[in-house]
Amino acid sequence: MLVGAGAGLSTAAGLTYSGARFCEHFSDFIEKYDFPDMYSGGFFPFPTEEERWAYWSRHIKINRYDPVPTPLYEQLLELLAEKDLFVLTTNVDHCFQRAGLPKERLFYAQGDYGLWQCSVPCHARTYDNEAQVRCMVAEQRNMRVPAELVPRCPICGAPMTMNLRADDTFVEDEGWHAAAARYQDFVRRHRGSRLILLELGVGGNTPVIIKFPFWRMAAENPHATYACVNLGEACAPAEIAERSVLLDASAADVVDALRG
Repeated sequence: MLVGAGAGLSTAAGLTYSGARFCEHFSDFIEKYDFPDMYSGGFFPFPTEEERWAYWSRHIKINRYDPVPTPLYEQLLELLAEKDLFVLTTNVDHCFQRAGLPKERLFYAQGDYGLWQCSVPCHARTYDNEAQVRCMVAEQRNMRVPAELVPRCPICGAPMTMNLRADDTFVEDEGWHAAAARYQDFVRRHRGSRLILLELGVGGNTPVIIKFPFWRMAAENPHATYACVNLGEACAPAEIAERSVLLDASAADVVDALRG
């Protein structure tokens, strides 16, 4: 089974980027800048690095290191425990690995909130950020972290940035390439065999990563079944319609139903 997971899966698990959760953690930024949601705040041109990292450290902590609000990911993995499984995800919250999926079965194509990189970038390496993020959250005052906590590249001294695919500066480090190779190997080994392509919460923002490849694999493999779970966006091309299962529903509701 090949699972493709998008933002809708994490939203179903309670990692919402707007509403009450956003207001709880970012009321001061909302008051000052009128951000509509966490996603928008991530693109804001903050006037100082100290303020930028006050925002980002909170964002990282609650979406990468704090407990996930519901056990949806654990429940999903329980249902798939006996499957020959690989997961391709555009999510950067690492919920699958936090729920117990071995990293050898996961390709996080768009990056990881838990990693920093040089903003230039001057070299192709990433850095774990948990300890410094927790320190930033604890030490920030008046929407600013202390200047000495602003992360800088240990090689060239430039500001660090998130290891998230936003433009052509995204660093694909050794771990990323190893995960990509394992994904390609899984696809190669299952070409032409019985295969379920299970798409969960994948929207139309980056269809070239999961949705279009899944459709293509299903079209090329007569033994494949495409299953799409997406509230409001469950669809499939006519070419694979007879081998498609489309559920217009939240992943949380589907997992609950399957668990009985």
